[in-house]
Amino acid sequence: MKQLNTFIDIAPDCDFTMHNLPYGIFSDSINGARRVGVAIGEWVLDLSILEQHGLIQLEPLAQHDNQNSPTQNSQSLFNQASLNPFIASGKANWEKLRSSLQNLLCADNPTLQENAALRQSCFFKIAEVQLHLPLHVPGYTDFYSSKEHATNVGCMFRDPKNALLANWSELPVGYNGRASSVIVSGTDVTRPSGQIKAPDQERPVFAASAKLDFELETAFVVGTATQLGQPIAIEDAAEHIFGMVLLNDWSARDIQQWEYVPLGPFNAKTFASAISPWVVTMQALEPFKVQGPEQSPAPLAYLQESQTQTTVSYDIQLSVELKTPQAEQADVICQTNFKYMYWSMAQQLTHHTVSGCNVQVGDLMGSGTISGATEDAYGSLLELTWNNSKPLQLSQGQSRGFVQDGDSVIMKGFCEKDGIRVGFGEVSNTILPALAFDFSAKG
Repeated sequence: MKQLNTFIDIAPDCDFTMHNLPYGIFSDSINGARRVGVAIGEWVLDLSILEQHGLIQLEPLAQHDNQNSPTQNSQSLFNQASLNPFIASGKANWEKLRSSLQNLLCADNPTLQENAALRQSCFFKIAEVQLHLPLHVPGYTDFYSSKEHATNVGCMFRDPKNALLANWSELPVGYNGRASSVIVSGTDVTRPSGQIKAPDQERPVFAASAKLDFELETAFVVGTATQLGQPIAIEDAAEHIFGMVLLNDWSARDIQQWEYVPLGPFNAKTFASAISPWVVTMQALEPFKVQGPEQSPAPLAYLQESQTQTTVSYDIQLSVELKTPQAEQADVICQTNFKYMYWSMAQQLTHHTVSGCNVQVGDLMGSGTISGATEDAYGSLLELTWNNSKPLQLSQGQSRGFVQDGDSVIMKGFCEKDGIRVGFGEVSNTILPALAFDFSAKG
């Protein structure tokens, strides 16, 4: 890969390089309006200002493309409270904008570099702005596509000799989650309450979850909508994916264990699904493509990406940090990689739509917990502590079985190759105590 030089100072370990240029939604203390920005180094570049000055010229959003992409200004793609209008404007615009930005930010282009007034109006320090949910999320689906994670859970709660259910190796297992509780990094999460049944009790009780857990995931963003009844062929799936974010699929394990039979998780996963504020495009991730694990048995024909039973994956290094209220620094408790995922994003999207389910711009598709083969690569506390049977020892003498009130969980991800880095930033949340309920008047 050829290094791209910019006039912006960028630290060697910065996620937001010229090769990345991820998109997000921000506001500042003077102008409270939400609009589209791109991250470069420590800065966010206001695309609505560049648009106003005619430095970005893209095809407008067609009216028929606007039906599922709420807008606050029909004349602008970037003076918007979500990325949806820009995403819906089409792949030609995605490619043109990326090329235009790399040109404007290039070290030998004077347009921005030598215009102090323009630079002052369109560059903001990321640390000094408010980052918002980058998308209007019409729908959210979460998959279960890590073989290591599924095997660990099967060993824990079922027969270790038959840890995977019969369907797991045949299709990308998933469920429909709650789009309404997708939140952005930095949002505090209130500990959920619900029905919990202890193994030695006849009936459940209503209580705050004592087994609050994170799940290290990524999610892809649907970039091209389909009509009801129109499946997406595996060969075309990549054309429908705009980019990726980090995802923490918060989970209440004790609530989940009681409620999940026979239809799967419900309240255990509806209270918060947190994503990183910057959407990294598939164009930025292209240099980091790798082969996924070999699939056996060979998938049915509609799920086959190639004749060699391999899939397209990405070399994304992922980590989880946990910071307790008493600690000065966070502990790294997990390091894994997206490339271990058994089912690919293309297979997930194709399977999701094969029955005729339509998808919309901004739909989020979660990968499922990303675990590796070694214990330090497990993507949840459920696995890291083996359901609290082996509490995790932290650096300052503390231990954790599950997440406690006041704890912060920070997930990070990046790709690096030939001295070029493309990263996601982070998704971070802090846990607040459960709400107090008083049912005494009901006896």
